[in-house]
Amino acid sequence: MSEKQQGPDAALAVGGVAALLASTCCLGPLVLVTLGASGAWIGNLTRLEPYRPIFLSAAFVAMFFAGRWIYRPAQECAPGDACAVPQVRTAHKVLFWIVAVLVLVALAFPYLMPFFY
Repeated sequence: MSEKQQGPDAALAVGGVAALLASTCCLGPLVLVTLGASGAWIGNLTRLEPYRPIFLSAAFVAMFFAGRWIYRPAQECAPGDACAVPQVRTAHKVLFWIVAVLVLVALAFPYLMPFFY
């Protein structure tokens, strides 16, 4: 796979990982308690809370570059590139919106958390 074809994949992966890391401090303990796990060690997951803005910023930057890459006109793609194939473009768009939902959950969850605890 050429470097041009890895653009949206790498940006979507970075955005997804950053969104998961941003939600770890808040969503992680809730999921673990919901699944029946308990203990004082769950409180240690909140140590990532100070880094949440950094993770969210990384997610937004990655999503910006992925969106620019994915939603560019098909005419800009060379005929042999993956971005010229309609199925690949559709798959990237679906993945983009899945990761966008993850980022929005990571962004909104601390404000919605009081309704769950």
